[in-house]
Amino acid sequence: MYEALEPSGKMIYSVAVEGGNDACDRGGIGMRSEKILTEVGTNEWQVVVFLLGDQAFAINVDKTREILRWTGVRAVPRSNESMLGIATVRGEVIPLIDLRSYLGIRSEILLEESKVIVAEFNKMKLGFVVDAVERIYRINSDELDSTLSGSFLGENALYVIKRDGRNILLLDYERIVQAINPTFSENFHLTSDVAHNVGQKIGDPNAFRILVAEDSPLIRKLIRDSLEQGGFHNVELVGHGKAAWDRLQDEEDVFHLLITDIEMPKMDGLTLTRRVKEDPRLKGTPVVVFSSIMAEDIKRKAQSVGADVQITKPEIDLLVGKVCDLLLASTKGHRV
Repeated sequence: MYEALEPSGKMIYSVAVEGGNDACDRGGIGMRSEKILTEVGTNEWQVVVFLLGDQAFAINVDKTREILRWTGVRAVPRSNESMLGIATVRGEVIPLIDLRSYLGIRSEILLEESKVIVAEFNKMKLGFVVDAVERIYRINSDELDSTLSGSFLGENALYVIKRDGRNILLLDYERIVQAINPTFSENFHLTSDVAHNVGQKIGDPNAFRILVAEDSPLIRKLIRDSLEQGGFHNVELVGHGKAAWDRLQDEEDVFHLLITDIEMPKMDGLTLTRRVKEDPRLKGTPVVVFSSIMAEDIKRKAQSVGADVQITKPEIDLLVGKVCDLLLASTKGHRV
């Protein structure tokens, strides 16, 4: 259970990790909490819906730690214009990003009346400043519409969720963080020692075929570049779990390892992993869950569906090292 409190300690409302069909007013006060459990690997997950101006947006509940009233802020010199500064939450200093400024949305809500969504992913914690927080939706991956992504929606929005007669945009938060803090992508570069050890471990990395399921174009590119640094050029990338499952179902093609994100459209990574491990032909394929959200409960879920390894972005050295270990263990020297 995530609890949202004022800086003084007064609770605004709470967010249940495993459930929610909660509603609150525009100010985020008086949210009811009704826990709804979602079974692992059923393609269902939950999002927190918030407002910027008149537009509704969403963020995965598993990325959300708490929702606060305005915390106050201390400016940071020479920072990105969308970086308001830093704030102290429970003794921890976190950056505050104004999503209205970043997305160019005009709002009548003053900073002092805004809300802060404290998020944690990719081993970092930060606050997104928004106009208001509305509610939690329980959704199915099939509801994520990506037909306009990268074109009319631009590069910051991954999907549209159609609910209650309106379009809710799910943003690419990793891309937003990278744009504001370019050092984020530097963490995805393989160190020379790891790249050198790959060849010594498994010989020719190109003898192995790797399938990567990742919905963020930015992260797909970073994973591909890092694997190529390690000598793996026989890599296929797809944008969601259903596309990965379709490729794995093609008996004429053989993939020696699967790397998958968790939150994806059409089929999420946990559902994909469960299907692979339940399939008699594919169950021996090693699966690496590589996700920005890897809290203990998420790790337990990944283990429960049969994932061989769970790694938190952006631990790219660990990812490539585990890829080598799993390929050695699963193939026992038999390559095509």
